[in-house]
Amino acid sequence: MQRKTSSVTSTMPDVDLSYDLPLLLSSEASEDWASAADVVTAAGDSWGLQNEGSSHHGHELTFLHTVQLRSLKSLSGELSMDSSEARLLDLRTGDERGTSTTHPKESEHHQETSVDTGLEASPGFSASCLTTAELQQHWRAVKQEIRCIKLLFEIPSTRTIEQATSRYVVYKIVVIRSGSYDGERVAIERRYSDFLHLHHQLLQDFSEELEDISLPRKKLVGNFSEENIAERRVALCDYLTQLYSLRYIRRSPAFIAFFTHSELKAAHDLLRGGRFSQALEILQSALLLQEKLSTHDATLLVPTLCALVVCQRDLQDFHAAFKTGHRALPAVRRYGLSKYRAPLLEAMVDLGYKMEQPVAQLQAELIKVQNSPREQISLVSLKELVVQEFT
Repeated sequence: MQRKTSSVTSTMPDVDLSYDLPLLLSSEASEDWASAADVVTAAGDSWGLQNEGSSHHGHELTFLHTVQLRSLKSLSGELSMDSSEARLLDLRTGDERGTSTTHPKESEHHQETSVDTGLEASPGFSASCLTTAELQQHWRAVKQEIRCIKLLFEIPSTRTIEQATSRYVVYKIVVIRSGSYDGERVAIERRYSDFLHLHHQLLQDFSEELEDISLPRKKLVGNFSEENIAERRVALCDYLTQLYSLRYIRRSPAFIAFFTHSELKAAHDLLRGGRFSQALEILQSALLLQEKLSTHDATLLVPTLCALVVCQRDLQDFHAAFKTGHRALPAVRRYGLSKYRAPLLEAMVDLGYKMEQPVAQLQAELIKVQNSPREQISLVSLKELVVQEFT
């Protein structure tokens, strides 16, 4: 019996699919399976797979599952693949068998919780017994089981700053990605007052979650003794670890800004002053931190990537600027960041001409964006847009 499929509902997002597929094909061709896996997850949402009752888009799903299997094999080093591969193969063959069971649509909160805890396959697990949202959610869970990445925090040292009217201690904080060797360790420095400001911000939104987490307090006397500084250094490190253990807190703007805001503001001040080399160095370090802290939201990287494009272009490093722009474009397209799309495309086209690279596709996309009645076109250049940040 042939299975009937309903048409895609009118609530599907308006996404141009021509950009996801080439990116996926490119990742597969170069055997960059980690990138392919990330594109698969996002592409599934872009193709409307989260809409209950929508068509499964058979050809696209077959291709997605093929890349998923290969990505899993690469990410796991061909180890312990039997169970994961069997589950994903069951998703494909189960859907082809044509059995169907309707399930209630899961809320966003429940979906994110399932990703964190993992999704265990039950007997008879197949695509037919899942909503399309659950199908994509299951892939995220399987990938997370294989590539579980967490962050560790270290405060290896401190230094005391003495000024004419004040004296304070700064703590060197290192953020480390666990699960594999992290060769890109970035260090930042924060005062106790920065920790205090973070704690007060978090209390406004997460007072219940912070009932069992307290910020180490200063002492009335002896704050600058080596013993007290060493004790507070360990306590502040534990404090950051406890905050990170709470999913809603580690994804909060206040928590992420604690690690990046000061550096990003300093970089943009340098950029506005034309000191592009110094701004570039700070932006690259801030981007590394953002990549570690913002894996849940690719849009948070876009402003920093655009600032890097501006610096690299003004420093005549056109190839690096063009490459950085290509890193930002997928998120700009997929998540509808209209503010950045036209300025970034204009910059990319200009860079392509400077390097005598083919830019016909980028130029066609720019014209399409400019002529689209649904796009909120930014009339400023990418540099003007970047300069406006942190003003």
